[in-house]
Amino acid sequence: MAEINVVPYIDVMLVLLVIFMVTTPLLSQGVKVDLPQAQAAPLTSDAPEPLIVSVDARGDYYLNVATNPNQPLSHLELATLVNQQLHHQLQQGSPQQQRQVLVKGDKNVDYGKVVQAMVILKNAGAASVGLMTQFDESNERDTKALPKQK
Repeated sequence: MAEINVVPYIDVMLVLLVIFMVTTPLLSQGVKVDLPQAQAAPLTSDAPEPLIVSVDARGDYYLNVATNPNQPLSHLELATLVNQQLHHQLQQGSPQQQRQVLVKGDKNVDYGKVVQAMVILKNAGAASVGLMTQFDESNERDTKALPKQK
């Protein structure tokens, strides 16, 4: 009688299952960011004004809804203002239309400063954080010239 012994295969599969179960949570580290799409729809007129945190080339933070939007803010001031704005919106009773929170970083700023701004926003209560970019027309022309893949 010729039979295949499947016990070693089961052992190997169980070991692989344990390895995948241990390594999967390690792969999803970092801040969850909802990046804006290239052809995103514009904001509706009834949408609340988005909170925009700007990071200039020196790494200073600015908030568009602050009392003085052109004055740099510290980490604590930024977190407090964002928390107040988001809490105020929840008190007005519009949780179905969450206020957008966006980061606008200078292209010459250290990437760590932009990530630090996103962490401050997440800790202040932002459900999701988006990144603002400037539309690049030269890139669009370059991509139109590429052959389309099937």
